[in-house]
Amino acid sequence: MTSDGNNKETLAAKLLGKETLILLVGLFTLGSGFYTGEPMQYFWGITIIIGAVALYFVRRKDWKKHWEEQELLRQALEERRKRQREEGK
Repeated sequence: MTSDGNNKETLAAKLLGKETLILLVGLFTLGSGFYTGEPMQYFWGITIIIGAVALYFVRRKDWKKHWEEQELLRQALEERRKRQREEGK
């Protein structure tokens, strides 16, 4: 974060973010697998890279909005079930 209180991240913070560092570890592991010829390093490198990409998309999602939508869906489902029970009586 910047020192002026904005929510804008600095370039250094973006470049050295958790996702970026994890991606670099995955690339390093994959590269060392190519260098040494160890198949297990291919596996771990690809797994780490996939995890970094998944983490990137999970962190981008607006979770507050997601849970509000889920709550609205739950309430609508409860109301529908309640109406169905009342109609069945």
